[in-house]
Amino acid sequence: MDESNITSSAKGAGRKLDWLALQEHLLAGRQLIETVVYAGLPPAMPEWQAERDKKNKFLHWLRSHGFMVVCKDGSPSADAHYKANVDVLMAIDAIELTAQMAPDVIILVTGDADFADLALHIRRRGIRVEAASTAPTMGAGLKTTTNAFIDLTPLLAKFERL
Repeated sequence: MDESNITSSAKGAGRKLDWLALQEHLLAGRQLIETVVYAGLPPAMPEWQAERDKKNKFLHWLRSHGFMVVCKDGSPSADAHYKANVDVLMAIDAIELTAQMAPDVIILVTGDADFADLALHIRRRGIRVEAASTAPTMGAGLKTTTNAFIDLTPLLAKFERL
């Protein structure tokens, strides 16, 4: 799960993300091996400390509910924002974990078309690849390289409004 991508999709739909309901929805009766959430942290700088503490509290909540969390420290960028691209971490882990665990299915919870090559790589190993995102945020390249697209729009509509 690309935390930033899926959180942005939920916000774009005007909804608060229910992580446990999302996980249950994606399982759809299948056996879960692991749910890994990739998250960028605000920079470890005094001006970012309050936001960093808030994010760490949220990540602690995820961990305490069984999610495996992988973090990357961000770097300051323009307009009082920060950048913490976790795509490479996700791709490396997806390749390693699919080789070690040999799942039947892997679900990429992101709409980022940059993962299209990863989807093809995993499919060539005989593993079914599904991508979950909202239709408006699903990159065409990712949608066409996976075995299935899971549109999260109907699920998000059930969540609490922002």
